[in-house]
Amino acid sequence: MKFRRRAVAAAVAGLLAATALASGTQQAVGQPAAQTGWHKGTPPLTTPWTDDVSPTNALPEYPRPQLTRKKWQNLNGLWEFAPAATGEAPPFDKTLAEQVLVPYPIESALSGVQRHEDRMWYRRTFTVPSSWKGQRLLLHFGAVDYDAKVWVNGRQVATHRGGYDGFDVDVTNVLKRSGPQELIVWAEDLTDETFQPIGKQREVSDHGIFYQGSSGIWRTVWMEPVATSSIDRLQLTPDLPSSSLKLTADTSGPAGLDVEATAYDGSKIVGQVKGKADTELKLPIKNPKLWSPDSPFLYTLKVKLIDRGKTQDEVGSYSGMRSVGKMKGADGKLRLALNGKILFNLSTLDQGFWPDGLNTAPTDEALAFDLVQHKKLGFNTVRKHIKVEPDRWYYHADQLGLMVWQDMPAAKPDPIPAGPWRDQFKAELREMVDEHKSFTSITTWIPFNEGWGEWDLAETGRIADSVKAQDPSRLVNAHSGMNCCDSLGDSGRGDMIDHHAYLGPATSTPAGDRVAVDGEHGGFGLKTTDHMWFGDGFAYEMTPDKTTLTRRYVENQRDVLRSANSCGISGSVYTQITDVEGELNGFFTYDRQIPKMDFAQVRAVNQDIIKGADGTGTSGPPLPPGTPGADGIHFYPLDGTAEDAVGTNDATLQNGAVFAPGKNGQGVALNGSNQFIDTGAQLLDTSGNYTAMAWVKLNKADGSFQTVVSQDGDRDSAFFLQYSGADQRFAMSFPGQRALAPTKPNPDQWYHLAGVRDAAKGELRLYVDGELAATKSACSLDSTSTGHSVIGRAKFGGNSVDYLDGTVDQVHLFDRALGDAEVRALYASGR
Repeated sequence: MKFRRRAVAAAVAGLLAATALASGTQQAVGQPAAQTGWHKGTPPLTTPWTDDVSPTNALPEYPRPQLTRKKWQNLNGLWEFAPAATGEAPPFDKTLAEQVLVPYPIESALSGVQRHEDRMWYRRTFTVPSSWKGQRLLLHFGAVDYDAKVWVNGRQVATHRGGYDGFDVDVTNVLKRSGPQELIVWAEDLTDETFQPIGKQREVSDHGIFYQGSSGIWRTVWMEPVATSSIDRLQLTPDLPSSSLKLTADTSGPAGLDVEATAYDGSKIVGQVKGKADTELKLPIKNPKLWSPDSPFLYTLKVKLIDRGKTQDEVGSYSGMRSVGKMKGADGKLRLALNGKILFNLSTLDQGFWPDGLNTAPTDEALAFDLVQHKKLGFNTVRKHIKVEPDRWYYHADQLGLMVWQDMPAAKPDPIPAGPWRDQFKAELREMVDEHKSFTSITTWIPFNEGWGEWDLAETGRIADSVKAQDPSRLVNAHSGMNCCDSLGDSGRGDMIDHHAYLGPATSTPAGDRVAVDGEHGGFGLKTTDHMWFGDGFAYEMTPDKTTLTRRYVENQRDVLRSANSCGISGSVYTQITDVEGELNGFFTYDRQIPKMDFAQVRAVNQDIIKGADGTGTSGPPLPPGTPGADGIHFYPLDGTAEDAVGTNDATLQNGAVFAPGKNGQGVALNGSNQFIDTGAQLLDTSGNYTAMAWVKLNKADGSFQTVVSQDGDRDSAFFLQYSGADQRFAMSFPGQRALAPTKPNPDQWYHLAGVRDAAKGELRLYVDGELAATKSACSLDSTSTGHSVIGRAKFGGNSVDYLDGTVDQVHLFDRALGDAEVRALYASGR
């Protein structure tokens, strides 16, 4: 069934109409001299809005919802276009050969160009309305990717670097007295050839998790007249303890002017303050109506700039009253809170890519669509994934009542090298926060994702601290996916411990003054014929049909609730709201035409999570003390008979594994490719306390994982006593969580390893040669793994993996969490 165009329009209009933005009426705009020959490109997939786009209606909406004026003029539409050569002079008074539809990036079908250029020229003319005479004229560029220069009437007026932030320029002094004014823009975008912040963009899509890039002008270009003294920006921060809205009007013009700000509930005045411009004022709002996902109330604001009793400038705005914080639940675990109450942040990953417009949504209705669907699906949060959207996207989130976790767009995954690109990254991060810190919906800033671009762990912590100092009213997630991929680890900074776990969910636990969240999980996929960007694609787990996809989602989300109550996570991010290019794990196809799950079931389980993850937690039955004794419940001396000396299960050598000299008598030598030892049974109850212990000698210590002892689960091993190739150290692990030894082991040397699961404390412990080497806070949702206990391999993603290349001896399994003294004694005994 297609998601019909009429249904899309109704869904968006129904949720947004009640709080539509009031702004000035757009005036007519001039067009480039040449207006023939342009045509829309043909995208591989079309959205319900592709055909709505034309040169006469390219994103005509007022682009700056939190600072509105009545007079303005949109400069979107057809511009002249040409590739630019390095060092080429601007094409003053020259008609360019092609046309492009601004503000759609040149690689997009909607632009009409539909190709990449490293460097490019844009040209058009505009006229200034006669009624604007006597005022300053500002040109506003929502975003140009990546470096930009601007000329008006042959004079350079601006240079800007940064693909995700806006800039403006006062062009009053270069205007002609009347008639057409020539505007030329040069842009350069080298994308992944540099270390510029690019997010998921690549010059050429990799058919994987990186997508077709967007170059040039990709947000609205517009102009407005302002007085000599004017308001440039409003900084708005709700302050619930004082029942007030902190407000600073940043201004241009002479210092010392006055500001008058008034708050309205509908047409009723509910608060007013007067004071000096460029200073923080407190606008009192008695008994404020609080903004929340269930009740996203917004106050209307009017702000005047006054000079000796005369109004110089007047702008409209809005804000919500809410607080963001952390608090302990009844179970004692620290959790996310909104307005002083625990509220689970239930989110999807929202990438913000479009098959017809790439970085730019085709229409404002399309821009709102994904957010509207979040609400319909029962989510209360959206993670804007390593992209920054136009202001109207955040305006829609404010209206709808969606909390936003805002990522900083990453550089490519390699560490940003020493030099100017590091400073550029930090400067763009600071600008992102400055430009967006007045939007009510944003509750969390995320500087790094999975370590992409991260160059120093201590510097990551300092960056997180600087964001918190810049905006103490919100939370900071220093690095989403600190356990994953290119991450350098945990800096210990910020407000969140964020683990990624596919399929997941993550089972991290709060610690100190940081809450625990699942920054990415899920990723279940479904192929949909004729609605796939490349005609095919992938996901973390593919399903055969809509029914199975829905069932797997519901099962996974029920585990999210278990993790919330058992482990204490207080936020989760499901991957993802729509398919994107080759990624087929969306609720919708990439073209937003086909819903891929039973949305009634999705909404029901999502509502259960938000209602049930209330901080009361769960407590299971008391854990039994376990079986006493030094041998454990099972002991494999591996002395040549392959018989269990204590338990009842034999160990079977698989695929030609052989006995060889061991640490104590004989052990078993394994080849690292397919050999292992199968005990033939589930020996450990992994829902409680347990310990796995062995002597091991590695033949190599490189980047390959090698598992010493594990127990098979349905998809992954319940635990891994292992050599972690990613870290080149020994570890006791759950999927995505590792208690790591501090140093790299030597090949051809015997080591005594003990991996302890202490369920009561919620932690993993690793001992090396009798001494505690690492402790990791960890929670597990597995009630018990029912697969075999095995020696010399693991299971991950449903596959047998991580075969041991070395010799193993003296394997013990205990049904209790051994302490320091017991492990030390067993090491000393040589058994």
